[in-house]
Amino acid sequence: MDRRQFLHASLATLAPLAAAGCRSNQFARVKKPGEGDMVGSHQAGAETFKPLVDEAVSCLLAHHSQQPPVQQVSGSEPIAPGQMRICFVGVENKTAEEIGDFKDQLYQVIDSRILESHVFQPISQRFVEAGLMEARLRPDQLMIPENRRIFARIMEQQGQSFDFLLYATLTSGTTRVNKDYQRDYLLTMEMVNLHSGDYDKQSATITKGYYHSRASRWWSAAKS
Repeated sequence: MDRRQFLHASLATLAPLAAAGCRSNQFARVKKPGEGDMVGSHQAGAETFKPLVDEAVSCLLAHHSQQPPVQQVSGSEPIAPGQMRICFVGVENKTAEEIGDFKDQLYQVIDSRILESHVFQPISQRFVEAGLMEARLRPDQLMIPENRRIFARIMEQQGQSFDFLLYATLTSGTTRVNKDYQRDYLLTMEMVNLHSGDYDKQSATITKGYYHSRASRWWSAAKS
């Protein structure tokens, strides 16, 4: 057997072994209580969103739990802090990433934190969505006073009057160093008092670094 035939025979023998060795199997396990969250290698995940929500919502609730009661437009009785009704209209993603199913989860987590605080009484998301659909308005259009009044009337007709509008917005800023980059994530909670028009904003930020592995750099160099 000459050298060329030997090499062909060797490659034919090794190919199935190499394929078997490269084959990977996906698996999963339930994480134990107290275990840290996985860190996303290409975009933000639970390790980013959880602390952002914790800090931003805590700041918002702490600030308003110390505020004096809100006077109703009708001028009858002041609303005690635990009775103030808040209409949370949604989470807007303005980051450089698609957040997928995290958008709905963020809404539910923020809504649950507000409900558990007893500082505000949130309105069900289903009523909010129905009200926006009937008014034919997007959440961002509620910043226009006339649109806000139309929406408030519709919600009142549903028996879901409220005192505050709440918006949550995710933004990001990216700093690049060659193939590595840093991304600063900001979660902003904006709240508008329906009766006075007063505006409040509370936010939280977290910074995350993304690094191009040495193996990936070597493979890129080898291909070139």
